[in-house]
Amino acid sequence: MPVDSYLLFFFIIFLFIFNPTSTSAGGEESTVCENVTAIFAFGDSTVDPGNNNFLPTTFRSNFPPYGKDFFRHKPTGRFTNGKLPTDFAASYLGIKDHLPPYLDLSLGKEELMTGVSFASAGSGFDPLTAQFSGVVPVLLQVGFFETYKARLELMIGEDQTVRLIEQSVFMVSAGTNDFVTNYFALSLRKKEFTVEQYQLFLLQNIKIFLKILQSFGAKKIVVVGLPPMGCLPVIITLNWKGRFQERDCITSFNSISKDYNSKLKEEMIIYSKYFGDDISITYADIYDPFIDVISSPKKYGTFCLNISHKIIVSTYLLYLAFNGLFHQSGFRETMSGCCGTGLVEASFLCNLHSLICPNTSQYVFWDSIHPTEKAYKIIFNSLRPSINRACK
Repeated sequence: MPVDSYLLFFFIIFLFIFNPTSTSAGGEESTVCENVTAIFAFGDSTVDPGNNNFLPTTFRSNFPPYGKDFFRHKPTGRFTNGKLPTDFAASYLGIKDHLPPYLDLSLGKEELMTGVSFASAGSGFDPLTAQFSGVVPVLLQVGFFETYKARLELMIGEDQTVRLIEQSVFMVSAGTNDFVTNYFALSLRKKEFTVEQYQLFLLQNIKIFLKILQSFGAKKIVVVGLPPMGCLPVIITLNWKGRFQERDCITSFNSISKDYNSKLKEEMIIYSKYFGDDISITYADIYDPFIDVISSPKKYGTFCLNISHKIIVSTYLLYLAFNGLFHQSGFRETMSGCCGTGLVEASFLCNLHSLICPNTSQYVFWDSIHPTEKAYKIIFNSLRPSINRACK
């Protein structure tokens, strides 16, 4: 290693050890949600910790290699190698480490009181989307919440249940399956709607969902927008025309995501004003953070440690440097998943017989649709301000 490289490296190590604000990508900030009692999630695979395990559907992930980096390497039904954004949210709010699936009948009183997920992988705001996979549509998930509310009232009483729900954070994340599976892959709604008409149809269903949720007492709601759908590996595989060119995001799909998100954000602002100051409905953007990960993958390689751990890690990095083994951290693969070829695999196509990448932290995607835990953590970091706004 040249002398100037050594000097630069030692300077970086110095900053790493003594900079108190050294953090993971996206930064850390304290939550203002000190009085939040529980967290609830509705939507698709981005927030489903395993509800599909209890449904007669093939769209599951409760088998290896899913859960490879989860607690005890357990495949829970989460469509990733580790945690979901809602797991990070539950921990961020100081509630618990993991958000469990509502349909798990083994959940005790404490788990139910601190929140569950009603989400179902493969679902969407369009009821027809869920029918294809045999899963639970978002509009039916809110019906499960009504049942949950009745169960909770029997446990702790009606008054305490009302207070618990009013002080809870509700996260809603869906819509990708409506476009990717329903509208484009199967062309089910394409026969009825133009893209813009379908966007408005979904937005109308979201408003119906939120009105029902609000009627059950929800006051702190975060509605998550669409990711850049054109950057999903499976979308690239199915739509890529440059046979001998390097894979890249499909612009037309990303344009639909951006247009939909713009409409969703505007509708949420209007809808929030309709309910007044008593209820907070916050739009959360994940499109821009996701695009940043895809376009600047190398910068997402630092991490947060306490001072003693920093010294240990820094010593190890020095050892690697002196032996010529140090390399820049961050994502290395952004256009394909870690499981199998990474081009088409998801759910049962990603299984024990699939080859797995040696280092999941270098991949943005776990399978051809779903991000890795590391990518999900970065996405969650971008959601923190929205969660904080919902709590105010």
